[in-house]
Amino acid sequence: MSLEAKIVTDLKAAMKAKDKVALRGIRAIKSQIILAKTDGSGKEIDEAAEIKMLQKMIKQRKDSISIYETQNRPELAATEKEEVEVIERYLPQQMGEAELTGVLQAIIAKTGATSMKDMGKIMGMASKQLGGKADGKTISGIVKKLLS
Repeated sequence: MSLEAKIVTDLKAAMKAKDKVALRGIRAIKSQIILAKTDGSGKEIDEAAEIKMLQKMIKQRKDSISIYETQNRPELAATEKEEVEVIERYLPQQMGEAELTGVLQAIIAKTGATSMKDMGKIMGMASKQLGGKADGKTISGIVKKLLS
């Protein structure tokens, strides 16, 4: 089942249940899907593009949360946190730090990376291999730790 079909069925279920939090998050995802379909590029939205879109949405909301918290706006931060939880339901299961470290060590060994100069090469391979299973910030932090 594609993300779009899943969103439509979940949207109906949230409407019937009168779940305002889920409705807000699901509508945001649906809005992004519609924007991606009508952006004029003519490309089909595949699973990788869907995951990338969801990760971008989560990153935007997390950035907003940090801004709201620094500006002492807890009610707005809470709204964003609720939306992040809803959006995360549609991402693949995220990898744990230990599991991620093992995969990244294998990538480092495969590329023969020894210093921070090789980080771009490792990040490129890791992004392709781990697409959606971990966010870039976490991957980057572990790679820096392993290379230093």
